[in-house]
Amino acid sequence: MPSFLEITADKLARIIGTPNPPTIIDVRIDEDFTADPRFIPGSVRRDFRRVTEWGPDISGPSIVLCQKGQKLGHGVAAHLRVLGKQAEVLEGGFEAWREARGMLVPEDKLPRRDAQGRTVWVTRSRPKIDRIACPWLIRRFIDPSAIFLFVPASEVSLVADRFGATPFDIEDVFWSHRGDLCTFDVMIEEFGLDSVPLQRLATIVRGADTGRPELAPEVAGLLAASLGLSRMFNDDLEQLEAGLTLYDAFYRWCRDATGETHNWPNAKAGQ
Repeated sequence: MPSFLEITADKLARIIGTPNPPTIIDVRIDEDFTADPRFIPGSVRRDFRRVTEWGPDISGPSIVLCQKGQKLGHGVAAHLRVLGKQAEVLEGGFEAWREARGMLVPEDKLPRRDAQGRTVWVTRSRPKIDRIACPWLIRRFIDPSAIFLFVPASEVSLVADRFGATPFDIEDVFWSHRGDLCTFDVMIEEFGLDSVPLQRLATIVRGADTGRPELAPEVAGLLAASLGLSRMFNDDLEQLEAGLTLYDAFYRWCRDATGETHNWPNAKAGQ
């Protein structure tokens, strides 16, 4: 059983992918990280020896993980609490997460970060489906601080080059459609985010984005909501923020509510 200063891998798995999660801080030593250079989704790597330098910048609660959930994790968490931060340790550390078959993101698939530590992405303006779904996936599972640049289609590649941004959902780039798969599918595969709820959501996104309503009954609903949002907002970033809530709802349905039904009127007592 975990102590009140620890969180289990199962509980952490329920938190990942939801809005406003704790900051997940990976403090594994270089040797352990080199042996398995993958990240728990949404986590950031920090040097445990410099916790007093970066600790004050942590906002909100945090979860610290080292290799086995022992001295490094608890030492860093204790330092953060001294700084007035809420901090827990992942019980069993990275090894427990890996043994539980938790999702792990390969380091070599992560784009470089800017001076503020954010990944920067660029795509075509006036997003509808894939260009909202992909930012949602990135914000919830890859980099909560990621920023997204929406520019004219003809300028995406040049903006990517000049501003060090990663292009997505345009032709002839790595993060784009492949065969029958849309960009959302590709990101799930490349980032190692293979889970039943995300695969279920990917089917819905693919159907809405590629005009295949037969893939899932929910495709028509996502398409209608997405097109409605695109007509509610002139500002792409405002539309993105609204769309994040839409995908939060679809993800929670995919994860927790696919078996739930709603009937009206209610059956009368005794019938």
